Amino acid sequence: MRAPHQSGPIHTLIVVCIAALSFCLIVPATSAEVMDREAAAKHVEPPYKLGESIGRGGWELINLDGRLAGYGFESQPLAPLPGFSGAPINIFVQITLDGNFINAEIISHNEPIFVSGLGEAQFHEFVRQYKGNSINDTLVVGIPYGDKGTGSSLVYLNGVTKATASVRIAHESILGAAFAIARERFAGGGPRIPVRPNQEIDEQLNWNDLVERGIAKRRLVTNTELQSAFLGSLWEDDDPIARQEPDSPYLDLWVVDVGALAIAKAVLSPDSVEQLRRFMEISDNDEPILLIDAGRHGLVSDDFVRNTSPDLILATQDDLPIALRDSDLDVELLDGVPGNVAMILRTDRRLGFDPTRDWTLSLRAVREHGSFRPEIGTVDFSVTHRTPETFYIKDLPAEPVAPWRQAIQQRSFDLAVLGVFLAGLSFLLLFGQSWLAGLAHYTPVRMTILAVVTGFVGWWGQGQLSIVTPLGVLRGIADGRSLEFLLYDPFSLLLWGAVLASFLYWGRGLFCGWLCPFGAMQEFAHHIGRLIGVRQIEVPTRLDGILSKLKYGVLAVLVVTAFVSPALNDKLIEVEPFKTAVTTYFVREWYYVAYAAGLLLLSMVVFKGFCRYVCPLGAVMAIGGLLRRKDWIERRAECGSPCQLCKVRCNYKAIKPSGEIRYDECFQCLDCVTIYDDPKQCVPLVLAAKGKGIGQPGLRITGKVAA
Repeated sequence: MRAPHQSGPIHTLIVVCIAALSFCLIVPATSAEVMDREAAAKHVEPPYKLGESIGRGGWELINLDGRLAGYGFESQPLAPLPGFSGAPINIFVQITLDGNFINAEIISHNEPIFVSGLGEAQFHEFVRQYKGNSINDTLVVGIPYGDKGTGSSLVYLNGVTKATASVRIAHESILGAAFAIARERFAGGGPRIPVRPNQEIDEQLNWNDLVERGIAKRRLVTNTELQSAFLGSLWEDDDPIARQEPDSPYLDLWVVDVGALAIAKAVLSPDSVEQLRRFMEISDNDEPILLIDAGRHGLVSDDFVRNTSPDLILATQDDLPIALRDSDLDVELLDGVPGNVAMILRTDRRLGFDPTRDWTLSLRAVREHGSFRPEIGTVDFSVTHRTPETFYIKDLPAEPVAPWRQAIQQRSFDLAVLGVFLAGLSFLLLFGQSWLAGLAHYTPVRMTILAVVTGFVGWWGQGQLSIVTPLGVLRGIADGRSLEFLLYDPFSLLLWGAVLASFLYWGRGLFCGWLCPFGAMQEFAHHIGRLIGVRQIEVPTRLDGILSKLKYGVLAVLVVTAFVSPALNDKLIEVEPFKTAVTTYFVREWYYVAYAAGLLLLSMVVFKGFCRYVCPLGAVMAIGGLLRRKDWIERRAECGSPCQLCKVRCNYKAIKPSGEIRYDECFQCLDCVTIYDDPKQCVPLVLAAKGKGIGQPGLRITGKVAA
């Protein structure tokens, strides 16, 4: 008769997880709601108050005089970058119309390291650093490298130790949202690249070259065009010359940016060039613009005063006014350059003017009607100009490295050491497993390796893997969000890469047995317990089988709550003591410390009880172990019957009575490998040595026990 089918823990796991995932997928995704006026107003302080909504969580900021002063906005609707928990960090940011940060305050987040670990204070302190900085600054998180006196244009913000990934995500969220507002609401918003004339260019140019290459730009306005502009107005008949000489030029304007001396030499006399050169040495931030008029406009009015702003000339770039002022220089043109009147105006490049981008110059035509208190009529004539970039040097800011690259740079040494450690351990377990397990002092060697894992990987490197990461990935995939947050912690990512690769050969064993810092602490607790004579509790096989399934239920609950109640999930994740024991070095609220310490005390009497029965990450590792392609622990036909030594001595109860290995519960301690290869411990080898003739002691069978 065929025995009834019995489901193993893996089958139970699959059913539970499929059910949990199905439940999560049918739960409708809810989009984050923006704050209402009352909630947003709480973040605004005098002299500002909340104005009208601009949509997507943004509001106008109004000054005390009722004028628009800036904008306040939530980061999540504008830059919904997923945090380390998989959910975006939402920050209320306030900036002025010129792009200066008024303030930044955290509205909500689910970053595990701050929710329950380091505490909220450090996160709030980090965000407050933006106040007083500008979106036009190159802001980076971290510390400067090299000589601080080299004139770096980077502005550094102090990060938070142990929370690098979370603060980088917050940083990107703030800047992403601020730039979005700048592009939508400011003319020419966002970082500007300063330019300055390149005086090293020694190109020989003449007036015709300037005209052909568009360096000298002309705007011709005839009297006929002028008349058309005033046609039908009160001032139509107030310019007799325009009526008498319709084809004559009213305005024959030439615009030449003479910031580069190579251009100035093509249009100005040597004396004027030298005068301009001395002027630019003193006023090196000013851009000189030469205007020439060969018509009767004359550029300025009769009331114009030298070294002041011209009253008939306007200029704009990106719809913002450009402040022009007379440079008070005497201008002498070279022979062959057309024009009756010439002047050089100046504008400060530090105010954002970029001569290599389109800007517009407008000259105003003025007419008067009436003799006593005449009425004034005006018409503007415009010309757009730009100077080729070849005549300028762009002071490109030190471009910040991509956040994930910066994270790698800052931890390059730790990553190198970790890489060597992982490579060495993997090589040893892959090719020297039997040799390692057969060492006379195998246990001290193993404990040394686990000490490195606890000290370097855990406490120093903060590389304790957690269920937070796979839950964040699950949530990110379900919500269609980027998984870029994984790159912000390259140390843990390297560990994850090694663990995922190990699934193909060892299953869960490499991480749970060798790379888990808290697992190593439990093993130390076990040995300390034995050393001081604490009596071990032997969990009955049947009860052990039931308890070993508990971790899959814990995992299922965490998966569900990650989708339906993230706030509750943040609390339930504390079932892992990793944050307490590793991240904060046991410096937390007493109840968290008591819980973690209690689990270590439990390990003194029940070998690694948390790992075997409760750990949700262990359940994830067991799922990953389904990818295993090889039964890497060798077995003999006598394993299980008559020999039960490996089963009896397996602290994890990962060996069935038949002698087969339960790889979903195997932690790769290698104790059974030690017994298998030891002629003094392995019963078949001992009996064979005594000539009992049981089996063939030289025969090794990989995988299931031979019948």
